[in-house]
Amino acid sequence: MAMQRWCRAAVLAALALVAGCAAEVKVVPAQLAPLARPAPDVVVASDLPVRLSTGYTRTVPQKTRWRAVGTLAQGTVYQPLDTVFAIEGRHVHEAWLVLRGADLQGFWLPAENHYSGLERAIPMTLEGGAPR
Repeated sequence: MAMQRWCRAAVLAALALVAGCAAEVKVVPAQLAPLARPAPDVVVASDLPVRLSTGYTRTVPQKTRWRAVGTLAQGTVYQPLDTVFAIEGRHVHEAWLVLRGADLQGFWLPAENHYSGLERAIPMTLEGGAPR
C-alpha cells in the first residue's frame, strides 16, 4: 500500500515536471538583407505586450527607439538603440522587431540568424506614425 502511494506520487511529480517545461521558441532560418535605402528610426508610443506561442509575454516598452538595420521577407528589421530586448521559451533570445508598416510581424534573432513569427501581426502605435 505504501509502495503504491509512493509510485503514484512519483508519477504525478514526473508529470508535473514535464508539464512545467517551457516550449522552444519557434524559428525558421533567416538571412538579414541590407536596406535598399535608409529608413527613419521608430519610437514606440505606448507599451505593447506581446504574447508568445511559448506562453510567455514580453512587453515592447514605451519610448524605446529602434533603428532599421535590414530586411527579411517578413518585413523590416529594427534593432533597439536604448535597451536590450529578448523573447523567452526554453531559452532566452535577443530579439529585434520585424515590422511591416506599423504591424509587428515577429522577431529576428540576431545571434542565431533566425526569424520567430507571431501567430498574428500586432498593430503598434509609433510616434510619428508608421515607417514608410
